[in-house]
Amino acid sequence: MRASTTGFVLIDSSQNPVAFNPEAVQILCYPDKPADAGRLGAFLAGRIRSRLLNRASHEHRSAFVTRFKSGRRLYFCRAFELTPTSEGASSSTLGLLLERSSSEVMSLSEVAQQFNLSVREQEAVEFLLSGLTSKEIADRMKISPNTVKAFLRVVMIKMGVSTRSGIVGKVVTTKPDTDSGGSQKSNGD
Repeated sequence: MRASTTGFVLIDSSQNPVAFNPEAVQILCYPDKPADAGRLGAFLAGRIRSRLLNRASHEHRSAFVTRFKSGRRLYFCRAFELTPTSEGASSSTLGLLLERSSSEVMSLSEVAQQFNLSVREQEAVEFLLSGLTSKEIADRMKISPNTVKAFLRVVMIKMGVSTRSGIVGKVVTTKPDTDSGGSQKSNGD
């Protein structure tokens, strides 16, 4: 992935951008262009709230992964809580990494086939990739949150990961020509 396709935004506890790179502006503002450079921060804050933060639950905004579209392109937003290291700093900030989806990212049905996921496990993963919490997934699937957690635990075992974000990472990084163990398939001699 080229560096030019990766955007970075640092937002404060009020969800206002503190720092950002030109790539983040291009990704978040497309196709619009703010008329006034002085209002760029407010424009970005609105886009961040509507495209990214509204998808993350309030209790999980310190670390989440969500997918969103900018134009026809698919991006992944990874959020990281950045805690202050000096005693004088008052609050933590959130770093948002905006990465363009690779064309090598497999479709969810291909991932489900590769890791032998059931239809309901695949459905839970699809909602997880949308940034929903277990409760929100349970509401959509019309099951209990504990059943959602059970589905996701089984998916973690099948994928060889130990966290919900590990599932997302596995979906994003799994290539079509690998088996579930991660080794390359042989094309023959």
